[in-house]
Amino acid sequence: MRMRPTLSWTPTEELPPGGTDPGPVVDALRAGGVLVLSGAGISTESGIPDYRGEGGSLSRHTPMTYQDFTADARARRRYWARSHLGWRTFGRARPNAGHRAVAAFGRHGLLAGVITQNVDGLHQAAGSADVVELHGSLDRVVCLSCGTFSPRRALARRLEEANAGFDPVAAGINPDGDADLSDEQVGDFRVLPCAVCGGILKPDVVFFGESVPPERVEHCRRLVREANALLVLGSSLTVMSGLRFVRQAAEAGKPVLIVNQGPTRGDRHAVSRVALPLGAALTTVADRLGISVDA
Repeated sequence: MRMRPTLSWTPTEELPPGGTDPGPVVDALRAGGVLVLSGAGISTESGIPDYRGEGGSLSRHTPMTYQDFTADARARRRYWARSHLGWRTFGRARPNAGHRAVAAFGRHGLLAGVITQNVDGLHQAAGSADVVELHGSLDRVVCLSCGTFSPRRALARRLEEANAGFDPVAAGINPDGDADLSDEQVGDFRVLPCAVCGGILKPDVVFFGESVPPERVEHCRRLVREANALLVLGSSLTVMSGLRFVRQAAEAGKPVLIVNQGPTRGDRHAVSRVALPLGAALTTVADRLGISVDA
């Protein structure tokens, strides 16, 4: 029996609640060399739900694990049916003020880089350059047999043709692009193989139970080493893939600043914690820096 992945975290120490003054974030950005680490919370204002917090998708949904996906054809059918439906909504999401603010900070030379735990591509759509997609991107598909990469939109067209009339109503969409569907709604959804070798196709994202590629982790570690400060935006830091960079920065004596509406697993490492919605907080920061978010 496979175990449910570790997805939740309970605070074990009492810390004062985050404040509402983004002044320390303004000061850090003004000094430059800030590395951004973003999570699902920055995309909620684009209509993509968070995993955790009030209304978070984990209250109703367990994300697909790599082990289930590779071992069970029925699990792959459920995943691709749900993901195909979710992609129709997910692919229409647009950057919000938070994404645009991060892009503006980059254009003004204030950032050392952007690492995102999100798979939605919204940082790039807002104009951020050289974004490290820690967990990959939903807009690419990879064959687990031959390693061929292909655009998600191409697979979406193939799936539309192979599953004419598939149009159930989902109960919700999750941060990984997976729609909430019952087994009855999934039905006999047809999963397609790789067009090159006939192998199993998987979105180019890191599933729960799967490791981030070591070279990608090392690239992020180098960015942390070279940065002057680390700014966490909209992440609870529950999983180690993001928390390790917070710990690295703190151990190196680099200031960690967190903007997140709820507590995070990295709070004890932060010199500043701001509990505000990302769009409003980062727009205020941009205004104080004299930067136009929509430029």
